[in-house]
Amino acid sequence: MPEDQRPAKCVRVLLAEDQGMLRGALALLLGMEADMEVVAQVARGDAIVDAALTSRPDVALLDIELPGLSGLDAAAALRTEVPECRVLILTTFGRPGYLRRAMEAGAAGFLVKDGPVEELAAAIRRALTGETVIDPALAAAALSAGPSPLTARERDVLNASVDGATVADMARALRLSESTVRNYLSAAIGKTGTRNRMEAVRAARRQGWL
Repeated sequence: MPEDQRPAKCVRVLLAEDQGMLRGALALLLGMEADMEVVAQVARGDAIVDAALTSRPDVALLDIELPGLSGLDAAAALRTEVPECRVLILTTFGRPGYLRRAMEAGAAGFLVKDGPVEELAAAIRRALTGETVIDPALAAAALSAGPSPLTARERDVLNASVDGATVADMARALRLSESTVRNYLSAAIGKTGTRNRMEAVRAARRQGWL
């Protein structure tokens, strides 16, 4: 919307999305709302906090799977660095574990990307009033799924095992002994009901625990 037709006080929005076409489309559509202005756009998770410190958005819309830093980790960082900024997670992956982790990170909402932009704009306005905005179907799924059974260290080990890393590689990266890494892997495999670490990684990702 032209600057001279905007209200005196616009909602300042930061967008974090690694797909350039989608990011541009969201910025265009939100920019058409009379009371909204997209003040920053980033393609990497590790650029979110710096962009927020510079642009001081009222709301940050964050994808989850971003290069450099996940949107969930960025949400937790924003809570510390820019506490006045409300965070909405906007993702393709409506996994129950992601929702729980988003709420633990201090997010004000969790929405999937296939909804109309009018609903997204309404969610932004509701978040600014202090509401927590969650996709209803996802909320029900999260309640039925229960919390993640994995400890923080078990998640670290599963994440480190991606891309074919050996136990020795993982031990060096995490600064643990190889026997400790094996113990964490064994526990994670048991908790996910799988046969090996790669199956455990896939199962944990399906649930949104990683």
